[in-house]
Amino acid sequence: MPLPATAQMQWRATEQVQTYAITGTSGIELYASIGERGPKIGREVRTIAHTNFKLTWTRKYEPQPNGACTLVSALPRLVITYVLPKPVSALSPDLKKKWDVFIAGVRRHEEVHGVMITDMVKEIERVSVGLSVPDDPKCAKVRTELQSKLGEISRAQRQRSSDFDRMEMSDGGNVHQLILNLVNGK
Repeated sequence: MPLPATAQMQWRATEQVQTYAITGTSGIELYASIGERGPKIGREVRTIAHTNFKLTWTRKYEPQPNGACTLVSALPRLVITYVLPKPVSALSPDLKKKWDVFIAGVRRHEEVHGVMITDMVKEIERVSVGLSVPDDPKCAKVRTELQSKLGEISRAQRQRSSDFDRMEMSDGGNVHQLILNLVNGK
C-alpha cells in the first residue's frame, strides 16, 4: 500500500548564493558591468541574475501482489542556486544605498523563482507518491507513466517563471523600476 502523504518524509530545499564580480563607481557603470558579465540565458542573452536548481530523487517502487507496481515513496533533494551580481570595490555611501535597494529587490525576484521551483517539486511529489500501474511486475511501466507526468509539470513551471519575468521586466515592472532607480538615482 502506498504511504499516505502525511507519512512521507519531510524535506526542505537547500538554497545557496553564487556571485559574479562587477565593477563601477556609478549606477550606470554597475549596470553596464552586469550587462557584460551577467549569467547567460541560452547562448546569447545576459541577465542580471539567475536561479538554477539541481533536483534528484530517491524513489521506492514496489511490485504489488496483483501484478501492479506502485511508487510508494519519493524523496526529493533540491538545491536552488541564486546567481547574483556583487561589486568588487567599495561603493560611495550614496551609491551603496542605491545598490542595496537594487540587489535586495533582485534577490526577492529570484527568490520567487525559488518558490516556483519548490512548488514544482511538491507537485511532482504529489502526483508521484501512490502512482500505480496495473500489469507491471518489473515496475517499468510506472516509470514511463511518471515521466509523462513530469514533463507536463516541468513545462508548466517554466511557463509560470517566464510569465513572471515578463511582468517584472516590462515597462513599470518591479525589476524595470529597480534598474531605473539604480541607473537614474530616482
